Amino acid sequence: MGVIEINGVSKSYGQLKALSDISLEVGQGEIFGLIGPDGAGKTTLFRIMTTLMLPDAGSGSICGLDIVRDYSRIRRIIGYMPGRFSLYQDLTVKENLDYFATLFGTTVSSSYGTIREIYSQIEPFRDRRAGKLSGGMKQKLALCCALVHKPAVLFLDEPTTGVDAVSRKDFWTMLSRIRESGVSVFVSTPYMDEASMCDRLAMIRDGKIIGTGTPAGIVSGYPYRLLAVEGKRMYPMLKILRVAEGVISCFSFGNSHHLAYDPAKTGKEALLKTMHAAGFDDCSVREIVPGIEDCFMQLAGK
Repeated sequence: MGVIEINGVSKSYGQLKALSDISLEVGQGEIFGLIGPDGAGKTTLFRIMTTLMLPDAGSGSICGLDIVRDYSRIRRIIGYMPGRFSLYQDLTVKENLDYFATLFGTTVSSSYGTIREIYSQIEPFRDRRAGKLSGGMKQKLALCCALVHKPAVLFLDEPTTGVDAVSRKDFWTMLSRIRESGVSVFVSTPYMDEASMCDRLAMIRDGKIIGTGTPAGIVSGYPYRLLAVEGKRMYPMLKILRVAEGVISCFSFGNSHHLAYDPAKTGKEALLKTMHAAGFDDCSVREIVPGIEDCFMQLAGK
């Protein structure tokens, strides 16, 4: 039995189908990522798993406890960090932490070993009001409050949204160490680059799971060869690439277009000739290996 088990969960808001037949399982001491864009259903699934919302259909359990019948017991053994900073802005760092420890019948001193590594980074600011903290420091405080009662499972709903790149990296380093202590971590993110830091992940779009597996396993299942095409006039270039012979799909990724192609019909040299003939003399094309985002776009288009 998994630490988290979700079976056939569905949820609607009126005519809007937020979740459709979601099933997944998370093991002990695993970082499991839920990857998808805004509006995909990630937060709705989190609210159901953390007993804040009832599903319309399906069932689930956390550490063997039913998410509907045993909601009060589940709340004592999980930590939950919502996407929006939800601590008390007018309380200090220390006051927020003391408050959450008291809610769970413990103290900061008795749980200090659990949060030491994280709290030590914000402890010099323990008398500062939470509302005056930087984004990265708020993130660390919220994580401390979610861990202070030594939960068996930690739920993190888009914890790095709006946080700078350095703080995002530090946060994932902390998650790896939390996982090593035996805590199961369920984390959602809209950032595809964070997927590779998970042990396993599920990709969700429009309330449906479109792919699951290890990051390496998902990437290895990408069915096409891939090119990165770069140039100065990116948008006009994209329109031409998408209708070029042999092109299966083409999407913009930062400073380049990632182009899946049929090698029987086209290739690097043929595409270069096509682009040069269309007046894109500065165009460059190179073969690349797919990433998680390429896989997501391919699965989402099925």
